[in-house]
Amino acid sequence: MRKTLINLHLLFAGFMAPAFLLFAISGGLYLVGVKGGTETTAVSLPAGATLDFESDTLEADVRALLQSADIRHRFEYIRNRGTRIELRPTSRTYLEFKQTPEGLTATRHDPDLQKSMIELHMGHGPSLFKTYQKVVAITLIGVVFGGVLVGLLARAYRRKTIIALVVGTVLFGLLALVA
Repeated sequence: MRKTLINLHLLFAGFMAPAFLLFAISGGLYLVGVKGGTETTAVSLPAGATLDFESDTLEADVRALLQSADIRHRFEYIRNRGTRIELRPTSRTYLEFKQTPEGLTATRHDPDLQKSMIELHMGHGPSLFKTYQKVVAITLIGVVFGGVLVGLLARAYRRKTIIALVVGTVLFGLLALVA
């Protein structure tokens, strides 16, 4: 059983490695102040263009507006923030519409690599990538429990595993208290 757990642990860890690298690089750079940037450009809309952000047909309305304005833009879903909407995913070039006293405005946002990675990290990417992230999250739980179990099953690693688990849990608890 231990050998099977080790093999599964290694296979799942390899499967998750690219996601962990993305999270470590984007999150680490963000924490040290490298947050990335977005180039913003105004987008011209037809005179009198409107959108009702409370409409049940908002997505269809946005697609119709884009077509009538001859704006070629692919999006999967809309993030509605009341007076503005984002056409997601925001990990690649996206459009934002705002309701202002002067009327509806639109801007195009082109994120750089770091900003794109952060958007993926935060779950603002394409739906397929978000599904991948969910699978990685579930797999991570299994890898953590499996790794601890493998450590506990091996007499040579049992003490080290218990010490690491206790130290990690105490450190996490202390940091969570001051957070």
